[in-house]
Amino acid sequence: MEKFSRAYVRWIRYAVQWGLLAFIVYGGFRFYLFVEHFKGNGPLVSRPALVEGFLPIGALMSLKVWLGGGSINSTHPAALMILVAALLVSLVLIKSFCGWICPVGAVSELCHKAGRLVFRRNFRLHRYLDYPLRSLKYILLGLFLYIIMYRMDAWSIGEFMSSEYWRVADVKMLHFFTDMSTTTLYVLGALVVLSVFIKNFWCRYLCPYGALTGLLGIFSPFKVTRDDERCIHCNKCTRECPNLLDVESTRRVISPECSGCMTCVSVCPARGALDVASLGRVRVNPLLYAVMVLVIFFGVILAAQRTGHWESDVTYEQYRRLVPIASSFEHP
Repeated sequence: MEKFSRAYVRWIRYAVQWGLLAFIVYGGFRFYLFVEHFKGNGPLVSRPALVEGFLPIGALMSLKVWLGGGSINSTHPAALMILVAALLVSLVLIKSFCGWICPVGAVSELCHKAGRLVFRRNFRLHRYLDYPLRSLKYILLGLFLYIIMYRMDAWSIGEFMSSEYWRVADVKMLHFFTDMSTTTLYVLGALVVLSVFIKNFWCRYLCPYGALTGLLGIFSPFKVTRDDERCIHCNKCTRECPNLLDVESTRRVISPECSGCMTCVSVCPARGALDVASLGRVRVNPLLYAVMVLVIFFGVILAAQRTGHWESDVTYEQYRRLVPIASSFEHP
């Protein structure tokens, strides 16, 4: 059988992942300068709304209010819009937000690749340990959904979102990174070390955001699909899968762990053996797939910007008053 290479798919994804990560880091730095201005350090720079992507719990509250017929929260509207974009991408294109866009996923992948480079391998937990640990992210997701969707009514969420704590939630999140406690530093360090030895440790076992996008991804009309007649059973797809899926033994990958990263497709040496395909088995060109991911995600963001649901309505005066005392606010 003729062999061919689609390694370019991986490099396209890396370019997207790391380009977005660099953009987010740059945005984080600009937000740091923005906050420092209100502490009397430096000139004012524009506030990048993308930092609200690090407020997923507040975004879930906003989503409940919005779906319940309420308005879009104007304090941090970008948080909701980024969440909606991530969920829509996952519903249409497997769990591709995690595989193509999420900055944490990019760093996690870099860690396990570094581990394989240094130690010549990554380690896989025994299934009797792997299965219970994988349930943790769903337990965390269930806890958040129970509290927000069931225990908190619209009035309670409204009170939270009109609080001064929520107005500077973005600033408090910045302080999480710039003023880390010893405990936080140790926990993050442990997660990095574990991610070096175990593929995608955080994403696989602990990320509730990934649990939600993965569950939605099950309903995606597109799936990684294997043609058994063309497959040469080299096992490369299974061996290289960052999510530890047994692709080689599956006709159609239906799993909340599949991130649509296309790694398996990119390493498959048999033409036509492995592709992303629709329910009708219509194959999707990898380049088209990448374009679809970006169009859906950034299409939501562009729509939010055009309709006035992107920039925060927290005023300069409010930031000037609240930023210096942001660390004193306790969660309501």
